[in-house]
This record gives sequence, C-alpha cells and structure tokens, in this order.
Amino acid sequence: MLTYFGFMQETAAPEIAPGEVDIEQSKSETDLEPGYLVICWNDPVNLMDYVTHVFRIVFGWARQKAEFHMLQVHEQGKSVLRRDSLEKAEHYVHQLQKYNLHATMERDE
Repeated sequence: MLTYFGFMQETAAPEIAPGEVDIEQSKSETDLEPGYLVICWNDPVNLMDYVTHVFRIVFGWARQKAEFHMLQVHEQGKSVLRRDSLEKAEHYVHQLQKYNLHATMERDE
C-alpha cells in the first residue's frame, strides 16, 4: 500500500487572548438605504370602492386601512401608501398602475 502522508503533523489550537470586545451597533439594510414613498394620486376615473379594493389586493390591508387611504386620495388629492426600498416601491407602483391607478414614487429625504 502506497501512502502519501507518512506522518500527520500536529496543528496548534488558536489561542484567545483576554481583552475587551468592541460591539458595533450596525444599522439594518433598510436604515442604510434611502426610502422611497409610494404615492397614489386622485383621478376622475376610478370609483372609491374600486380604489379601496385595489389597495386591499396589492397591500393586503384590512378594509378600514384601505378606506382611510382611499379617502385621503379622494379628499386631499393623494396619499402616501408606503415607504420602502427602491425595488419594493417600484414593485408596488407597477402593481397599482396595472389596476389603472395613478401611482408614483419619490425619494424620501
């Protein structure tokens, strides 16, 4: 039998020296990324019940929350629906536009 390793060398175990450990408070990814606001604007086309229905489908909101934002859109001209990362905000805007709602996003400073 042919052996490639004639002997096994001993490996030294790493030593841990006593001392203080610095613990950094790291921010979560969402804290580091700029936020983007998903905004729905009022339009003369869509009925209030339809807008409420779309908010419930897209965001999974309860009727009361969806109606609150729908009334903001109707009475104030717009409602900030969500603050999220760029990718998620784009996703929600596209979903709302797919249902023919006037939705945009803008950077939250």
